[in-house]
Order: sequence, then structure tokens, then C-alpha cells
Amino acid sequence: MAEKQERLPFREAAARTRRGLSIWWKTAPEVLVSGWAREGVDALAPYLPLYFTAGLVNAIAGGGDVWLMLWALLAAAAAAAGIQAAVHCWDDAMRNAHQWPAWSRIFFDKLLSMDFCGIDDPKNQALLTQIEQLRNWSGWGLNRVYRVSAEALGSLCRVLGALALSVSLFTLPVPAGSPLAWLNHPLCLAGMAGLLAGSVALSAKLANEAQGYWDRYDGTAGNRGFSFFYFIAMRERHRAADIRTYAQDDFLEDAARQDMKSETSFGPNSSVGRAGRGPMGLLSAASGVVSQAFVGAVYLFTGLKALGGAFGVGSVTQYVGALAGLARGLSDLLEQVGALRTNAGFLKFTFDFLDIPNSMYQGSLTTEKRTDRKYEIEFRDVSFRYPGTDTWALRHVNMKFDVGGRLAVVGENGSGKTTFIKLLCRLYDPTEGEILLNGIDIRKYRYDDYLALFSVVFQDFKLLAQPLGSNVAAAEEYDRARAEECLSKAGFADRLAELPRGLDTCLYREFEDGGVEVSGGEAQKIALARVLYQDAPFIVLDEPTAALDPEAEAEVYTKFNDIVEDKTAIYISHRLSSCRFCDEIAVFDRGRVVQQGNHDALVETPGKYQALWEAQAQYYQKNEE
Repeated sequence: MAEKQERLPFREAAARTRRGLSIWWKTAPEVLVSGWAREGVDALAPYLPLYFTAGLVNAIAGGGDVWLMLWALLAAAAAAAGIQAAVHCWDDAMRNAHQWPAWSRIFFDKLLSMDFCGIDDPKNQALLTQIEQLRNWSGWGLNRVYRVSAEALGSLCRVLGALALSVSLFTLPVPAGSPLAWLNHPLCLAGMAGLLAGSVALSAKLANEAQGYWDRYDGTAGNRGFSFFYFIAMRERHRAADIRTYAQDDFLEDAARQDMKSETSFGPNSSVGRAGRGPMGLLSAASGVVSQAFVGAVYLFTGLKALGGAFGVGSVTQYVGALAGLARGLSDLLEQVGALRTNAGFLKFTFDFLDIPNSMYQGSLTTEKRTDRKYEIEFRDVSFRYPGTDTWALRHVNMKFDVGGRLAVVGENGSGKTTFIKLLCRLYDPTEGEILLNGIDIRKYRYDDYLALFSVVFQDFKLLAQPLGSNVAAAEEYDRARAEECLSKAGFADRLAELPRGLDTCLYREFEDGGVEVSGGEAQKIALARVLYQDAPFIVLDEPTAALDPEAEAEVYTKFNDIVEDKTAIYISHRLSSCRFCDEIAVFDRGRVVQQGNHDALVETPGKYQALWEAQAQYYQKNEE
């Protein structure tokens, strides 16, 4: 059970809701407009046939033109139903087309505009997960904003329609001399108004008290468990082999049942489940009882006035329906105010995420577009630690390398190799020291300009379920001849010739039944072709071949070294035999560069490199021979 959500003052809750609505209006105004139209039409539509039904009954009882009223009733009912159906179809189409993409785009746009260090921060990832789980669990958050506004508009329309149809109930008097003429007394009318106000206020208060229980419970952990056990674990293809081999389906089912019994779940035995059977359910029931008690009083008052001769018997139907709609509309309107305040508390998570600031300076200098690719990178006393930790990932790193060189970065896991690349590509800024490009601190360059100098294959690189050519070019429109050339250089030419649609062949089968599944080695070649297509001055390979055996990895690196031409290449590998061809090798250990030099010199020098080489020698003795 989470801490109780703070109950916000109405002004602050309204301000948060307005901000949420402005986000929706900017991203998907169609969803707002169609939702408002749907609720408004649904609120007003019943009043049209109600009015003509009363006229028909009055015509029957009073000898009026029955056929005219009957046809008018049928036309009104048909018009109301037709308008409702059309608006419902429109709203369904708008929501299906725009709601989910718009919600995703709001957060994707934020993620794409954030500093990488902000995306990489576990706290921010946890916050985004919290937002998603709240949406999946109970719909609280940004999605509820437009629903609350639409339902509030519908309630207001219901009130206005009811007032239009019920005002004559209070203005038409019982004829003088009738024993029921006392119903004309102002106190009687005031009593009805007071009864209406009291029942509406009490019903809304009880409903809001019931709804307030949602503030006290956080079902996100339970929803996370439910999603994992019932959807993710069972449906993700890469888990299927383990699940089958170890018969984990029974284990997952048992775990899911246990999760549904936990306090944090939304099962019948959870905290919120017990509240639903207890106080929350009782309060909701009491709210309904109060509303129906008022409807009973309306029936009595209207029936007595009709009996006294104030209006025809058919008008009883109109007035009862209108006043019942009035009570419901007012009660719903007050309930939406309560929902607005409840939801505003959960909106804090959304706004906390959207308001995450970018702390990295973007720079203003443009990088030199040098045809000779003469770029020099220098790490000058660079130290770095990740946010939220006191452990140094890099410490006092000093290094310089020029264009056209081949640098290998080696070391044990956790020695700082990948962190070094993140700083080089300016995914993070150093905690201490500076990184220079041609003698200028890289923070002074325009961020996108500097980033364009690098083409990287990360160790956990990803390809998209899109056409092969688009994966190579990282774009929809691209130079086909150049893409084919890059694939050929990367060793993918034979496989390309076999593909049914060449560069237009879709990778994987998420979107096309005719998509092809590529092996790990083939995926690596496509990733290498992507590096070549970008044609950046610096190429970085961050253990993209870690799954290959030592000989195969060395073959990939050696071949790639032959085709990078005059570019600067940086290779990260945990297998030293793959980097023997490099001009220089930097040996990392516990965040420091402990050795630097070429392979022949380092292997003869007692130290970390020699120890690693001897430990791995058994894997490449064949190469040595």
C-alpha cells in the first residue's frame, strides 16, 4: 500500500488539469473535440424523444392530434439515435486513430529531447514506469484528463437540457380551488429546490468519498506483476525456449496466483479489493440510494400537481425524466470535480517526468567539416561517476589520438571501457576534466554537430523491423547504390542476393509475414554496414561481436579494419587477440588507463595486459601457430 495521495486544493487541481488539457489539445485535438461531442450528444439526446413522448400522451389523454405527435416522436427518436450513432462512430475513429499514438508521442518526444544521461538515469526510468502502470492499472493520469473534461461537459449539458424541460413544472400553477393548490406556495417550491440541492450534494459527497479510496492505494506493483506473468513472460519469444525446457509455465502460473493475492495487487483479496467490498462499495451504494430517493420525491410532487390539474398526465413523464436528469447531471458534475482533484494528484508523476530539465550545455560552435578528416581527440585528466553514486567509473584518464589511427580499448568487465565511449560520444559530460576536439572543449560545439562525427556499433545494438535498406541508412529515403555497396563491404553481399526483395525486404516478422529473420552474425554485418553508410570520421565498435568465438571476432575486426580507410577506428573488446592489428591499445583497469602502447610492447611488459593475454592465450594458440 502506497502513501495516501495528497488531496489538492481545487485551484491547484484545476491548474494541473488545464495543463493536461493543453497538452492533449496540442498533440491530438481530434480526441478532445470528438470526446466532448460524444458526451454532449449523449446527455442531450434522451430529452428530445422525452419531450415528444409527453406531447403524445397529452394528445391521447386530451384529444389532440395523436398522429402528428406520434410521427413527431418517431422522427425525434430516429434523429437522436442517428446523431448519437454518427458521433459515436466519429469518436471511436478518432480515439482509435489518435489517442494511443498521441499518448505515446507525448512521452516519446520528451525522451527524444532529453539528455542521454537523463534517459539513462534509473530514477527517470522508474518514474516513466510508474506513469505507465498507473494508466494500465486504473487509468489515472494524462488519459483521465480528457475523460474528466468530456464527462463534466456531458453533465453540464444534461443539467441545461433538464432545466429547459422542467422549468414549466414550477411555473404552471394548480388551479385555484383545488385541494392541492397549496403546491403553489413558494415554500413548497423552495422545499423541492432544497431537496434537490441536498440530495445532489449528499450523493456527490458520498460518491467522492468512495472515489477518494483510490488515492490511498497504489496498484502499480500488482499491475506490473500481472502484466509480467500473464503477458510478457508467456508471450515474449526469446523466453519461450527456457519456459518449455524447464516447464516454467506451472511456476509462472503459481507466481501469478500468489501475486493476485498480495496487498499490492488489484485482486479480490488486495487492499483495494477489500475496500470495494467494504467502505468504498457501501459509499457508492449509499450515493445511489440518495439519488433514487430524490427521484421518488420528484414522482410524488409531479404526480400531485398533475392530479391537481396543473398540467396533463403526459407531462408527468417529461418532468420526472427531466428532474431525474437534472439531479443526475448535478451529481455527476460534482463527482467530476472530485475526480479532477483525485486525478490531479496522479498527474504529478506525469509533470515531474515532462519537466525533467536538460542540464547538458548544447554549445554553439560548429565542428569543422574537414575534407582531410584531420581531427584530434584528447582526454585531459577526465574523471566520471554516474549520477546518484560515489563510485568513480573513470579516474584521471589522459589520452590523445589522431585521425586515421586504430585504437583498441581493452580491460575486464566494469573497468570503464563503455563509459569511456559514452564520454567520447558526449552521451555524458565528464564529472572532472575536459575532452578536447582540435584543442577546443567539446561542450562548446553544437551537440548535434559533434555527435555527427561518430558512428557507433554498441554491444547491444538494435535493428528495426523495417526494410533492410532503411536499417542501413537509418532513414526512409536513401541512396540505394550506396546502401548495397556498404552491405557488400560488410560481407553481406551473398545474403543480399538471396533476399526476395533485396533492400526492400523487411527484417523480422512483426509487420510483414514475408519478413526475414537474420542470424546474430548477419545482424552484426548489417550494423557494420550502417556504420559505413553514415561515413562519419570516427567509427566505434563497442564489443558488437561479443557472442562470436575469438577467431570469428578477430576475422570481423580485421576485415572491417581494411575497409574503414582513413577514418579513426576505436575497438572495444574483451578478447585481446581481436585487437592485435591496432596501432595503439589502451588498457583499462578499475576506471583508470593503466597501460598504453602497441600489442608487441605491451605483451612483453609485466602488467595488466600481459596478465590478460596469458589468461586468454588458450583461445588463440592456433592463431599464434
